[in-house]
Amino acid sequence: MNPRRKAAFVDSLFKDQGLFLALYRIVIGLLFACHGAATLFEVLGGPQGQAPAFGQWPGWWAAVIQLVGGILVLLGLAARAAAVICSGTMAYAYFVVHQPQALFPIENGGEKAALFCWGFLLIAILGPGRWALSAAFTPSRLVAEERT
Repeated sequence: MNPRRKAAFVDSLFKDQGLFLALYRIVIGLLFACHGAATLFEVLGGPQGQAPAFGQWPGWWAAVIQLVGGILVLLGLAARAAAVICSGTMAYAYFVVHQPQALFPIENGGEKAALFCWGFLLIAILGPGRWALSAAFTPSRLVAEERT
């Protein structure tokens, strides 16, 4: 690849970094919300395992966090706070449910919990990116600074 073309390509990736972060946030929020909806409402293939009873700890509460937190992250509304809660929920799931079975996620079935945990932590640190509903409530000066 031509060095100038390569530099232009890399520059365009950095320029559109907020766009890619927003797309990442939307996808991970949607996937997480789908897990919660599947568990709570027995849709989308239903829950993995037995559906928890209303208010049952921790399964029902985890599903509520998945649904509500996933929707908030998806929309970019209070995304950092929701991402911290979602990340913590998945860390709890990994260390309490999966890790006692074996050390590594590939052995204990905790890959999804680990990936969601780190994915939401990334959103909590970097913010929601462009196209977040929270931008509608942010002064335009701050939005303009984020986009540059």
